[in-house]
Amino acid sequence: MSIAENRRARYDYHIEEQFEAGVVLSGWEIKAIRAGQVQLTDGYVMIKDGELFLIGCRINALRSASTHVSPEADRTKKLLMHKAEIKRLVGKVEQRGFTLVPLNLHYKGGRVKADIALAKGKAQHDKRETEKKRDWEREKGQLMRHKVSAKG
Repeated sequence: MSIAENRRARYDYHIEEQFEAGVVLSGWEIKAIRAGQVQLTDGYVMIKDGELFLIGCRINALRSASTHVSPEADRTKKLLMHKAEIKRLVGKVEQRGFTLVPLNLHYKGGRVKADIALAKGKAQHDKRETEKKRDWEREKGQLMRHKVSAKG
């Protein structure tokens, strides 16, 4: 079940590979995520000292958050993956100019996981091509529905 999705990522980037990573969260963040107070659109993944960090994922605290906890909405969250996978990602990001972007947050076995993607940025003409394809698919669907309803 998907919690939050980064739709902008598929528009701005060519997705090469997808990976699943665990997310280190605190208690108030889990409660806020269950209440739907999470936003992933400006998020990106950074590699520092052989570890992955999710930056820009905004989790707004609930009003009922505890008084002894100081919730920070834009806190950097650590991502958990096997060391061998991280080394492979580091190599691709450094050598071939890939970017790591979060695609979505979802539940798996009661835990919050993040799908991250190895991606390359699209040029402006690629984005226009994506829009043309999307518009044509929408128009084709409307024509087919119109044609079916005209027969009946």
